[in-house]
Amino acid sequence: MTTESVLIEQLKQGDEAAFKSIVTQWQNMVYNTVLGIVQNNTEAEDITQEVFIKVFENISSFKGESKFSTWLYRIAITKALDFLRSKKRKKRFGFMKSLFGNEHEEEPRLTDFSHPGVRLDNKERSAVLFKAIGKLPDNQKAAFTLHKLEGLSYQEISEVMHTTVSAVESLMSRAKVNLRKELEEFYNYNYK
Repeated sequence: MTTESVLIEQLKQGDEAAFKSIVTQWQNMVYNTVLGIVQNNTEAEDITQEVFIKVFENISSFKGESKFSTWLYRIAITKALDFLRSKKRKKRFGFMKSLFGNEHEEEPRLTDFSHPGVRLDNKERSAVLFKAIGKLPDNQKAAFTLHKLEGLSYQEISEVMHTTVSAVESLMSRAKVNLRKELEEFYNYNYK
């Protein structure tokens, strides 16, 4: 048995030390993945905590049919995308309230954040890129984040997203086209 499988078995028995070890080992990966999707440090920290609470509560459902990291990525992506969907619903509700003369809420702004994988000298360009990534449809955003920010292969992404490798290839292709369109104006490229 590997150390990871021992920790998982201990966690299934309710061992808090095993849980702490799992959090220590995987928290940066989970945080970076969530941050790449929600693009807000505070929200990414909160969602990361929610991911590990879900792991603790649902570890008995982990059967070992996939790698633990795959299962963990799946939870992180789901939590991050659920958060964004909830945020969109609240934004629409706020818009409806403003139409009917209720509280005038200020438009939420993208907070300044820095992803751990971005060097300081690339901060301006990365801000533009992350803004463009934020506009991608959810599945494209998830696939792009897992591949480009987390370095997962298309095969690993297909396992995380419960889809085929060809579907991941298609998502990545469409994400690249959408990002190219979005970034074209900023970088003054002329694509012919």
